[in-house]
Amino acid sequence: MTEKEKPKRFGLLGKNIDYSFSRGYFSDKFTKEKLIHHSYVNFDLPSLKDFDRFLREEENLCGLNVTIPYKKEVIPFLDQISKEAESIGAVNTIKFDSQGKTTGHNTDHLGFEKALKEQIKTLPKKSLILGTGGASGAVRYALERLNCEVIFVSRTPKENQLNYPELTQDFLSNIQLLVNTTPLGTFPNTEQAPPLPYDYLNSQHLLFDLIYNPSETLFMKKGKEKGSQVMNGHKMLIFQAEKSWELWNQ
Repeated sequence: MTEKEKPKRFGLLGKNIDYSFSRGYFSDKFTKEKLIHHSYVNFDLPSLKDFDRFLREEENLCGLNVTIPYKKEVIPFLDQISKEAESIGAVNTIKFDSQGKTTGHNTDHLGFEKALKEQIKTLPKKSLILGTGGASGAVRYALERLNCEVIFVSRTPKENQLNYPELTQDFLSNIQLLVNTTPLGTFPNTEQAPPLPYDYLNSQHLLFDLIYNPSETLFMKKGKEKGSQVMNGHKMLIFQAEKSWELWNQ
């Protein structure tokens, strides 16, 4: 068997990930590009305690994506991480070298930035990031690279973070972008949304929901009702997936 014909396995590391975008996206990609020796599977792990054994036992593994809840938890198990992933504090892509050594990368920030720039003409000067999980660091990293001031909002705020009741009408009048990085509103719990004072939103606001299923979340619907521009996370996912593919093939 030649190197070109050798089976190559890729996959998504996460928990409760039957809904996975990545598996469908890469399976379709491999079919379209006639990569018949490539496969992409979900690795749905209840915890990471056996992650090292998992890596030893999985044959022909060439790359992994990482999703909730392991974007931060996986870092101690890796041999090294990129400067971007270190700054963000989360990994969503794992690359293996020829000796099987692992490097953690983050392509979420590139996917977010590209999707945002495609959507708007004028970049925001001030933004709110709703949530403080693994994806929020990538959004912060991207926005700060665009010289946009970032403020985190959480139901359990830490130092230099806001709680939702602190979002007054006057405060929101100086915000251009609100990014939902929480899982609130993800299928099947589509009746949920971040507890924003939606009545204070208007046409100056863009609501970017990283969720892609459903394609229009309650967060987005409530924004649209107030005249705000809205977008979901589908294009961000495509852009970050393509960057992962690029890294795996370098």
